[in-house]
Amino acid sequence: MSEIGRRAERRVVRNRYMRPPGALQEIAFLASCTRCGDCLEVCPVQAIIKVPTAGGLAAGTPMIDPKLQPCIVCDDMPCAVACPTEALTVPADGWTGYSMASLELITERCIALDGTECGACAEACPVGVAALGLDDEGRPVLRPEGCVGCGVCVRACVTSPSSLELHY
Repeated sequence: MSEIGRRAERRVVRNRYMRPPGALQEIAFLASCTRCGDCLEVCPVQAIIKVPTAGGLAAGTPMIDPKLQPCIVCDDMPCAVACPTEALTVPADGWTGYSMASLELITERCIALDGTECGACAEACPVGVAALGLDDEGRPVLRPEGCVGCGVCVRACVTSPSSLELHY
């Protein structure tokens, strides 16, 4: 599917769930996933869980709830490797240019923007400064082109609710 086709599909079918790394677009994912659970078994931090029965057609498919346990961005994407179908596949360039979700900084919540020393989000980011760094004044700087949308920074944020939100 072309990039334009993927963007059009995203507009038509909004993801209700954050899918594991390498997931097909939602309609193709739902059609391809056998709900076998192989991806859940190999996740080293048990970030992948099943959509509950209330999820309708998505019930039993793998999802990540970054508030419970974010993806830790394993170099070799064992979840995608373990998938017996092509519902999850390791992208050709690995994590480079790949994203599970987009990240938004909610500026009115971020204490670093008010001058309080923090940096918890940047320190926790498994990708590093290519995705999330701090400027000279200690304020977060998001780099969407490097962010993989794993959710580690969202969980690490000290504000409640988090100053960072994922959109998928």
